[in-house]
Amino acid sequence: MRDENRKKRHETIAAAAYALLAEHGYGGTSMLRVAKTASASNETLYRWYGDKDGLFAQMIEDNAAEIRDMLTAALSGSDAPEATLRAAAPVLLRMLVGDRAVLLNRAAAADATGRLGAAISAGGRGQVMPLLDRVMARLCADAPGEAERMTGWLLALLIGDWQIRRVIGEMARPGEAEIAARSAAAVDGVLRLIGDLPGGKAPG
Repeated sequence: MRDENRKKRHETIAAAAYALLAEHGYGGTSMLRVAKTASASNETLYRWYGDKDGLFAQMIEDNAAEIRDMLTAALSGSDAPEATLRAAAPVLLRMLVGDRAVLLNRAAAADATGRLGAAISAGGRGQVMPLLDRVMARLCADAPGEAERMTGWLLALLIGDWQIRRVIGEMARPGEAEIAARSAAAVDGVLRLIGDLPGGKAPG
């Protein structure tokens, strides 16, 4: 199958899996149900993804692709780390409070096996955090060893309680203006923290 056609089929399969996840949870979403909903063969799904865990692992990686690719490109070039952080923060926040991430996290909370939660951690946080740490290391060049701590502060300032409020249905998806304002405030805050580190100096 040509790459373009396979990509379209994968998107159809993923959409079917998300719809079933919302209705039946992770335990009730079988490969057979996904195949029937997506009008695909069960054999194709097993050939492409291995099993249900493999399918959802790919969906989680897809959801994190934009922020992962953005950070990877910035790190491979000569982009200024502050500019990278300001561009990446709203992309990351938009992903984390988006409908698909919320649905995945709701299902993971109800999954007694813990498999979906582990996949979210590996395919999302496990891939994005090391890239953020590398960007932060460039910002913390005058304060070695502080990058991971500053990444933690960035995430705390950026996400706060928004994701959990979205997951429990207490908060609607924020608009672009809210995301932009919160992202800018979070980056400003972490830059001030970097400036207060021993030997540190605020970028800019």
